[in-house]
Amino acid sequence: MAADLHCHTKMSDGTLCIDELVDLAKKRGLSTIAVTDQDTFAGTGRAVMYGKRKGVEVIPGAEFSTTDGKTGRQVHILCYCCPHPARLAGLCKRIAEMRRHAALLMLQKVLHLYPMPVEMITRRAQGSTNIFPQHVMHALLDAGYTDELFGDLYRQLFAPKTGLAYIPVSYPETHEVIQQIHGAGGLAVMAHPGQFDSYDIFLEMSASHELDGVEVCHPLNSEEDRKGLRAMAKQYGLLMTGGSDFRGMYAEHHYPLGTYTTDDTEVCRLRSMAESA
Repeated sequence: MAADLHCHTKMSDGTLCIDELVDLAKKRGLSTIAVTDQDTFAGTGRAVMYGKRKGVEVIPGAEFSTTDGKTGRQVHILCYCCPHPARLAGLCKRIAEMRRHAALLMLQKVLHLYPMPVEMITRRAQGSTNIFPQHVMHALLDAGYTDELFGDLYRQLFAPKTGLAYIPVSYPETHEVIQQIHGAGGLAVMAHPGQFDSYDIFLEMSASHELDGVEVCHPLNSEEDRKGLRAMAKQYGLLMTGGSDFRGMYAEHHYPLGTYTTDDTEVCRLRSMAESA
């Protein structure tokens, strides 16, 4: 049965609530999903319980934003099956505060350029642990300033380095985050290396046995990427996951839930690795 191990909800930067995500997974014929909201475990408990009621296995997780100390590049780390998420509460709070500080500066710039009530943005972020650019774009769309979420206006405002409202966030160091994940008993999987061109970082971490796995099947990994990642994962005995990075309407590239999945054998490996972690 299909398993989509990369899904976001309204708890971070997705548009579906937890119940809707599980119900959609059921309708899509998925036996397993992982809730991996950005830098938070806030909805995982409810997701697991609701999934049991609906006959869908929900693997609790989170996607952590990090920065590689050597290159300064962003690296996203998926944390799965963490038995002690409370041990990562400080990390989640730290990232949330950094993101919130950047969001406040971002809002000031956006509202100066495009006047509208700030409540239009905060309402669209209701239920989320933070304000993300998607919430801002949703409000701008509803205010009539644009007719698309991820078009010219998005790039004008939020393109890295050149965006008029872009505010960089100082994310924690990648190795530090992985150590904390392992310290809490979780599994650390590098997410979509294709997005940030993280192959050299991935190779280094694989050789040093820091990672438990890598996300092979993802919309931003090309077929050539997937082939190379499979070869390296096999070489180092790493878990190979897959997921659609589902965000509903807030996805820049739209792929239905379950478009990218994890093989059954890898899901079984994940469960086994989690039990022995």
